Amino acid sequence: MTDNIVYDNHFNGNEWFVIGVTVIFLAAIWLFPRRFSPTQTTFNLLIGIVLGLIFDHTIAVPPFDLYDVGDQSKYQLFDMFSYVMYAPFGYWFIYWYERLRICGILTIAYILVWTGLSIGMEWLSVQVGVFHYKDSYRLFYSIPIYLILQSVHLGLYREVFARERWKRR
Repeated sequence: MTDNIVYDNHFNGNEWFVIGVTVIFLAAIWLFPRRFSPTQTTFNLLIGIVLGLIFDHTIAVPPFDLYDVGDQSKYQLFDMFSYVMYAPFGYWFIYWYERLRICGILTIAYILVWTGLSIGMEWLSVQVGVFHYKDSYRLFYSIPIYLILQSVHLGLYREVFARERWKRR
C-alpha cells in the first residue's frame, strides 16, 4: 500500500473548476431546446458518470495507479463531485450527434472530434490540479480510452433508443 500523496490542502482552483464546469454545462442543457425524453436525458447524463467511474477506477487505482484525482492520492468526498462533471459531456455528446444528424462514416469523424475535445478538457483539468499523473502516464495515453468510451456510449445509446426498436412495439 502506497503512502498518501498530498497535492493540495485548500479549497481552491481545482474544486472551483469542477464546480464551474458542472454548473455551466448543466445550465446550458437547461437553456438549450429539449431534444430528448426524460429517460434519454437521464441515460445520457448518467452514462457519462458511469463510464468515467469505470475507467477512472480501472486505471487510477492499484495495480495500475496511473494518476490521482483531487487534492490527495486517497479519495476524498469532493472527488466524488468531480465525477458529476462527466454528466453534461455525456449529454452533449449525444445531443450534437442527434442535432447534426451524424450517420455513416461521419460518425468516425464525430468521435474523433469529441476525443479531441475530451483531451482538451483533460489537459485543462491537469493544469488546474483535478488530475495528477503518476509515473510515466501521459495525456496522449487517454486518446484510445476516449475513443473506446465514446464508441461504447454511442453504441449503447443507439441500441437502447433505436427508432426501429420502438416502432416494432
